[in-house]
Amino acid sequence: MTQDTPGAGGVAALAEADAPVFESLVQMTLNTFERSGLDPETYLLARIAALVAMDAAPVSYLLNIGTAEEIGVPLEKIQGTLVAIAPVVGSARVVSAARNIGLAFGLTLHGGDRF
Repeated sequence: MTQDTPGAGGVAALAEADAPVFESLVQMTLNTFERSGLDPETYLLARIAALVAMDAAPVSYLLNIGTAEEIGVPLEKIQGTLVAIAPVVGSARVVSAARNIGLAFGLTLHGGDRF
């Protein structure tokens, strides 16, 4: 797997962990990008949208948004994805996602601050 593959950095980090759970996650992720037929940006935005829908843990956002940042996906597109899916998944999921994204990246979100 090349470093140009979306998710490669996060998958590589998981692969270095010596644990069966992480090994299983790596195997589930391998070749998913290629099989999707999507461009890298769309692929990662779809994954981020799915994380929001699932109320994912901060580490999941760290892996996917971190990879999106590495390939140059603008923060505005991630924000736009959250806005676009809010009517479908609900505001509570989007607020939870914003909090978990902040936690993942060590950000303190205050009332007036914007993600």
